[in-house]
Amino acid sequence: MRQIVLDTETTGLDWRNGDRVIEIGCVELLNRNLTGQHFHVYINPERGIDAEAIAVHGITEDFLADKPKFRDVVGDFMNFVRGSELVIHNASFDVGFLDHELSLLGHPKLGALCTGVIDTLKMAKELNPGKKASLDALCDRFEIDNAARTLHGALLDAELLADVYLAMTRGQESLMMLLDDEPAMGGLDASGSPIERPPLRVLRPSADELVEHDRVLQDITKANKGACLWIPPVPAEEAPAT
Repeated sequence: MRQIVLDTETTGLDWRNGDRVIEIGCVELLNRNLTGQHFHVYINPERGIDAEAIAVHGITEDFLADKPKFRDVVGDFMNFVRGSELVIHNASFDVGFLDHELSLLGHPKLGALCTGVIDTLKMAKELNPGKKASLDALCDRFEIDNAARTLHGALLDAELLADVYLAMTRGQESLMMLLDDEPAMGGLDASGSPIERPPLRVLRPSADELVEHDRVLQDITKANKGACLWIPPVPAEEAPAT
């Protein structure tokens, strides 16, 4: 599965008021592995930038004066994300801006280019109701180093979000392996006769493997700072006295 972790920076908060995209950062995941492939561009929005936005990302009009317009980079952008699943934090914001930019040039919106969108903000709120779900908060929760993030930046934020997404969805690697397996052969051989299959072997875990399994479950519990569904609760009569 090909996924693109994406982030943008903009001139302001609402494309409906004429705000534009000024930076796009994307990193590629292939079967949940970072490939090193990325797309990053600064864009001249052909308009001013709100002071509040500059305070967040530090990108000024002077810096963008000699940068390409969106129409100059749209082809490369569309080619990079086409056919992928997008992973975005607060997806409605970035998708709204990018759909607007694409529509201004008569191009199809992201829904027609990509196979779907995962909103990690919504995912984080569902996994940990009531807890902070900003990118910085999630980096802290999953012990991801974000010391370089003094200001928002589309490529850096996309790289951090990729690590956060992989941490939030830890345990899906085995599912991906199953999806990538070759389809099993049917119950008949080439001549149409039933295939005699060997008895199914049941492998019991060793004591060391059980200890390692418990360690991984404890790591999951620590990363999420809450109860792990795979660890059975301790019966009341066995709980330590307080």
